[in-house]
Amino acid sequence: MPEVPISAEPRTEFGKGPARRTRVLGKVPAVLYGHGTDTRHLTLPGHDLMMALKTPNVLIRLEGLPNGHELALPKAVQRNPIKGFVEHVDLILVRQGEKVTVEVPVRVVGEVFPGGILDQQMVQVLVEAEATHIPQAFEVDVEGMEVGTAVHAADLSLPRGVTLAADPEALVLHVIAAPTAEQIEAELGVEAEVPAEVAPEAPPAVAEAEPSGNSE
Repeated sequence: MPEVPISAEPRTEFGKGPARRTRVLGKVPAVLYGHGTDTRHLTLPGHDLMMALKTPNVLIRLEGLPNGHELALPKAVQRNPIKGFVEHVDLILVRQGEKVTVEVPVRVVGEVFPGGILDQQMVQVLVEAEATHIPQAFEVDVEGMEVGTAVHAADLSLPRGVTLAADPEALVLHVIAAPTAEQIEAELGVEAEVPAEVAPEAPPAVAEAEPSGNSE
């Protein structure tokens, strides 16, 4: 995986106020940690970071740091729940040749045999790989797969230097039979019974007032 260069600036102000001002300027607060080093607080350009994060497990080369450039992997990304922009990112420091455990997406290509439906149970698989050689995705070709065919984690084709960290027997995907028209109708409840009509309740009785015993 190629390294994506991003300029980083040390951050000296903390708290909600400074973080908000940083975002207004189009930048993102970040922290960098790992290898027993002190946590470093950084500011990254928002657009460059957002484009880099489109690649799963992207390897970021942080440039402009006092000690030169550093390599890092995104560990946690906080996004705005409404607008989706990046509000904060945690980065973990990595080195050339170092092994890391990451989740790699599973990409499906092709169409299963007519009459079958693809049921994908896992959209990403946990593996161990060199930090500078993390696969972008594992491709599974399902072209012509018949009903009953299954692919487990152990069946995935892993590049050299990548080892499986997930359960080898974990089901990644399988092909199941398409439901019949009768099964679909039964699920939709086409023949469900119509609930009985409820009779309207009678209005509450009003008690008559007893005549007063007083006389003029």
